[in-house]
Amino acid sequence: MSAPARPAGPGRAVAVLVLVALAALIPMLGPQAALRGTGEAAAPGTGGIALLRAVLFGALSVQAGELFAGLLARRVAPELRAAHRWSACAAWAGFAAALGLAAVVSAGNLIPRGFGDLDIGGLYGTRDGTLALLEVNAFLVAALCARSRRPDRALLPLAAVVVAEALRAHPPTEDSALLGSGLTLVHLTSASLWVGGLLYALRTLRAWRAADPGAGTALLGRYARVAALLLAALTATGVCSTLRRMPPGTVLDQLTGTAYGRTLLAKVLLVAVVAALALAARLRLGRRGARVRTRAYGPARAEVVVLGVVVAVSAVLTAVPLPIRW
Repeated sequence: MSAPARPAGPGRAVAVLVLVALAALIPMLGPQAALRGTGEAAAPGTGGIALLRAVLFGALSVQAGELFAGLLARRVAPELRAAHRWSACAAWAGFAAALGLAAVVSAGNLIPRGFGDLDIGGLYGTRDGTLALLEVNAFLVAALCARSRRPDRALLPLAAVVVAEALRAHPPTEDSALLGSGLTLVHLTSASLWVGGLLYALRTLRAWRAADPGAGTALLGRYARVAALLLAALTATGVCSTLRRMPPGTVLDQLTGTAYGRTLLAKVLLVAVVAALALAARLRLGRRGARVRTRAYGPARAEVVVLGVVVAVSAVLTAVPLPIRW
């Protein structure tokens, strides 16, 4: 008979809170750190905007990842109960972040100091305002779906958030804006599934530890196979997006001389660490013996922590000035 799983103590909750607090410092302080010495001017309130976008990206990842990994869990062991879902809380967090970003747009892309700075009605007359309202409403619908009997229906509003973010990142005045939006669409979708899927897969492993450890290993293996495709899509779209922002002849100079390039370089290095951790976990899963395969959990846990940092750095990337096309 398997031993019952040990209840999580307060230490784990405290560790999670500390990690979240540390991750919040990255978008708050990151823009100013990246801009230092570049001669570029930062828009007012970039730290707060980056923090709101980090919460939005995180909320999207958690809910999308639970839909993705939940599907894998049902295919691996339909008779076992998966981990408790955080989708509802994540959707409300995304709603709050989207509402804050909509307030910034209504104030002329500045941090509002009071209700008098807001022009809510003006949101309906601009492209950015319409996209901001779309994200607010989409997260609201996603939160309601998460509490319904069919939480999988949240897929449609979450897709609307991804489309809105892809369109927001590439205004019509940009060259080949449609291509840029398509690249961002694939990039953001792959990143959300990768980050959120791994988080939910690891939480499900913990829930299945007492009942069937082998099922947990099978779930992680199935996730790893899909994650390899997601990494390939992330790499391809990331390279293409970088070359669109930075002409090939200027990439090396801008990676160290501009805030966008520095942030992008930090993100690339972090993704390389994530890829190494994912490879280590995959190699251990391929070995024989349950004890050896269980050792794959360590690199996978480290991977999800570093992925959280990647999300925070990605939010900084949306707040710093775009590179100049020389």
